[in-house]
Amino acid sequence: MKEFSKALRLTIVLIIFFGAMYPLFIWGIGRLMPEQAAGLPIVKDGKLLGYENIGQSFTDDKYFWGRPSAVGYNAASTGGSNQGPTNPAHLELVKARLDSFLVHNPGVTAAQVPSELVTASGGGLDPHISPQSAEIQIARVATTRGIAEDKLNALVASHTEEPHFGFFGTSRVNVLKLNLALDELQ
Repeated sequence: MKEFSKALRLTIVLIIFFGAMYPLFIWGIGRLMPEQAAGLPIVKDGKLLGYENIGQSFTDDKYFWGRPSAVGYNAASTGGSNQGPTNPAHLELVKARLDSFLVHNPGVTAAQVPSELVTASGGGLDPHISPQSAEIQIARVATTRGIAEDKLNALVASHTEEPHFGFFGTSRVNVLKLNLALDELQ
């Protein structure tokens, strides 16, 4: 009975801490930084265009494509597919994505396509791609929009974010910001 009493007290303490105190603490932090807590909304002319920290689906050839999402970019249900690299369903989906990418990007070989363009992320909401993933799409976007490739190279370079503090993470390009800048070129 003594052990049961200890376990019950510990359970009550943990419920209070993780069920009330911790969520209130995180909520309070979110109130201190409301823009970050809201996903950094991008608004133009009073219209919400998207969120800086939440990826979106771009499939039109005139736009740069982001990383695929296993949850359809639904911020309410983030997560990956939970399929391992040898799962037949996963391999079939990756092959279909690769085939589609190659059809839309003539002149590109399968070996040149960065894996992030055909595999979904663990969270399903990645707003960024690598500069290499953006660069491999320049020819398609340039042809579709009738813009010189060197102009698009400069646009990608100007939207490449360096690692945090110079060494945390890798260089990355926010796909939504890049595509919004692309629309402004026209």
